[in-house]
Amino acid sequence: MSVARSPNENHGSQHWQEAIHNGESLYVTLGVPKQATQDDIKKAFRKLALKLHPDKNTEDPDAIEKFKQVNTSYQVLSDPTRRNIYDNYGSLGLYVSEQFGEENVN
Repeated sequence: MSVARSPNENHGSQHWQEAIHNGESLYVTLGVPKQATQDDIKKAFRKLALKLHPDKNTEDPDAIEKFKQVNTSYQVLSDPTRRNIYDNYGSLGLYVSEQFGEENVN
């Protein structure tokens, strides 16, 4: 029996999966090292979000995708639990945690 999901429930996961599939680390997307603090991640996100916001980049057809990738990277790296899962298990760990719960990733 499958569980019904809202259309937006996996919206964020699609973008980190695409970033990983393209070989781009979530850290690279935000331009921060793996050892970055939460404050560093937040500052990098805010800077990129302002720079890449689709309303400010109407001529760039890729602006929306870039903005989504930055937002998704921030969602994962700003959450200590999800960041730990990503650091230890990569995108597979994030996938497992979304499918079966964070407590089942160990």
